[in-house]
Amino acid sequence: MKLIYPAIFYPCEDKEGYTVEIPDLPGCVTEGDSLADAILMGTDAASGWVLDELEDGKPIPPASSLENIKPDADGIVNLLVLDMDSYAEKYGEKSVRKNISIPAFMDTYVEKNGISLSRITQNAIVLMMQGYLTDSLLGALGTNYESKVAREAKLSK
Repeated sequence: MKLIYPAIFYPCEDKEGYTVEIPDLPGCVTEGDSLADAILMGTDAASGWVLDELEDGKPIPPASSLENIKPDADGIVNLLVLDMDSYAEKYGEKSVRKNISIPAFMDTYVEKNGISLSRITQNAIVLMMQGYLTDSLLGALGTNYESKVAREAKLSK
């Protein structure tokens, strides 16, 4: 979902840069060191504001037309384009349900030991995102672990 909101850019008085106000999103104000940075910061702030509303199940305000935005004398009006799908994928806190397939012996082990597959998956992804766990290391662990657990599962029958 793409949204467009008008924003007002005001030059900062005591430093270089711009303050950004998004009039349709109450309290949504940010700053940037340059006009280009302010546009990026405004887009990020507005996207975060809208995502919070969506995750709380609240409606998002409609965007005003440019004609209805009246900045002070030194303000510049520009449109911000929000790519909410991309932003939500990157920063959203809403959980997404995924279906995974695992070998039966692993399912037996998980059930027997009360292990949460969601917790394990989330922790593994966080470790990968932080660079502590790589695909090659995960593959090596998976092969060794699978062999050991498979043997244990067969022996316990």
